[in-house]
Amino acid sequence: MKLPEHHSINGWKHMRIRLKGINSVTKRLADGRTVTYWYAWKGGPPLRGKPGTPDFIDSYNEAIATRRVAPQGVLSAVIRAYLQSPKFSDLAPRTRSDYVIKIKQIERKFGDFPLPALTDPRTRNVFMTWRDKIGATAPRQADHSWQVLSTILSWALDRGLIAANPCTRGGRLYHSTRRDKIWTDADEAAFLKKAPTTVRAAFLLAIKTAQRQGDLIRLPWSAYDGRYIRLRQRKTGTPVQIPVTASLKAALDALPRCATTILTNSEGRPWTSASFGTAWHRAIVAAGISGLTFHDLRGTAVTRMAIAGATAPEIAAISGHSMRDVAAILDAHYLHRDPALAEAAITKLETYERRTKTPN
Repeated sequence: MKLPEHHSINGWKHMRIRLKGINSVTKRLADGRTVTYWYAWKGGPPLRGKPGTPDFIDSYNEAIATRRVAPQGVLSAVIRAYLQSPKFSDLAPRTRSDYVIKIKQIERKFGDFPLPALTDPRTRNVFMTWRDKIGATAPRQADHSWQVLSTILSWALDRGLIAANPCTRGGRLYHSTRRDKIWTDADEAAFLKKAPTTVRAAFLLAIKTAQRQGDLIRLPWSAYDGRYIRLRQRKTGTPVQIPVTASLKAALDALPRCATTILTNSEGRPWTSASFGTAWHRAIVAAGISGLTFHDLRGTAVTRMAIAGATAPEIAAISGHSMRDVAAILDAHYLHRDPALAEAAITKLETYERRTKTPN
């Protein structure tokens, strides 16, 4: 089977990309079905997804990146070794894709940087100056680039490929301002009143499960058995099993099963990230809500569980965070100003004092 030379990628304004050297192998399975397997080149690594999909393009780019032969003794050699390592291949698909973008930028800037110079104290300033220049307009992207570079160098240092990692403990340029961004009951009521049914379903899933948008819009009906929702988070690979509350069960059972995914658009088709983002924005505007995002529902869900008395391990079992991350979220981002917690603490204290106070 011949693969067309051009492919359109949804969400990228119909960008057309030429993929060279792709090889395909068609086989007939024991059950009589015919399947086609795609490879980056003849004898090369297999490609993920179907031709024309973002996953297919990403896996092709990753394969091509590892195929190039880099000169020895420079940073490109270390980057190539990292791209071919289990450390990289074990990353979640979305994370690998993000890394490849940053790695290409790093290699363009520092690919010929000599490895012996990594031990020079002045090298850290070279890398930090580069990061700060990016950070002048895009601090979040600068932090991510720094993190990727540091990860590669740390991996190489552990394997004796380099003698020093000058990118350790660089701090952050971007500081999230979402610590007070919690959906109140009033926000929720206003949103649910104005949002269409398809978007309300996504809201309820998020606020009751503390899961990410990407995982929820891809969530299949097969993940829900009437009592639990089971999924493996794409970003971290963490498996979670979430008991379904009575209110969420009622909402889910009322939804039409018109696609493989639980959440669908008004035409009964699965959402794409772009189309859901557009529908969400419209619903937010219609409800008169500003300063809140879909991701804030994840933190709100964690907050509500904590206020209800759930422990960090209990919350982690639902949200998929590590217990350390749950503790950090509760300590630094969401609960430090919640008056309900203060009132609950005083109520518990008064109950304890009444129970233990010895009559005079």
